[in-house]
Amino acid sequence: MHDVTDAELGQRLDNFLLKILKNVPRTRIYRIIRKGEVRINKKRCKPEYKLKLGDQIRVPPIRNDHDPDQPVVISNTWLEQIQSSILFENKNLIVIDKPSGLAVHSGSGVDYGVIDIMRKLRPDCDIELVHRLDRDTSGCLLLAKNRQALLALQKCVMDDSLNKVYLAIVKGRWPENKVDIKHSLKKMTMSNGERRVFVDDGGQTALTRILHNQPGSHFSLLTIQLLTGRTHQIRVHCQAEGHEIAGDNKYGDRNFNREMKKLGIKRLMLHASRLELPKTDFNDEIVVNAIPSKLFTINA
Repeated sequence: MHDVTDAELGQRLDNFLLKILKNVPRTRIYRIIRKGEVRINKKRCKPEYKLKLGDQIRVPPIRNDHDPDQPVVISNTWLEQIQSSILFENKNLIVIDKPSGLAVHSGSGVDYGVIDIMRKLRPDCDIELVHRLDRDTSGCLLLAKNRQALLALQKCVMDDSLNKVYLAIVKGRWPENKVDIKHSLKKMTMSNGERRVFVDDGGQTALTRILHNQPGSHFSLLTIQLLTGRTHQIRVHCQAEGHEIAGDNKYGDRNFNREMKKLGIKRLMLHASRLELPKTDFNDEIVVNAIPSKLFTINA
């Protein structure tokens, strides 16, 4: 039995379990939540439940196939690459330019991610993710170096005062008059632990704004502002408009992806190009830019 403390207040249940059950596969953690083997105050809870002070969490005994005392070996190549990808750092936070193909955390067959690498690089800090990027999305990723900064920055995420701008290459000619996308989104956890998002009138309000559109006959280059921060928001909004993002293996168009591969595009063409942080007790107002790869400068 575990009693929630001040340090864990506000954490999602799934993130709490991922942290304390470091060697347990992500799919298995979602399975024990779904089956009701994890109880909070003797009741079932969903993965997105936010922990409250004094909550009592019962976690069933889980046999690990990995030796918990055996540290994960992180290659020097990744350590050097992430160290060199730091765009901004002060005593409370770090912004990195996350490469495409690197997960933000371990799980589902992934031995380590950005959070594990950063904890290795900054062993004296309590490194935590402020927000997430999909494994194949590149660009600005914000991490906190202590619990107090984490809570302050997460508040900025919750009230949408943390401004995030993305670049995306999408299928077809994006309509010049299509600026705001307002489909409500509903997140579901599938039986295998995979998270998927669907357009649903009963879901959460979601607003995506197109700041700039470079249209082409076969594909378009968009500059996109997230006015809300829902999971997979840009990817699902583009899919709902019939203009799937190139290289998207979850919400994309297979035929379009095959055509784009012929042009050398073999990754998800979504890049977090700009991050604007409001002033908090832990930082001044900050604007950070991540230069995209040359793939995003192609003539659409």
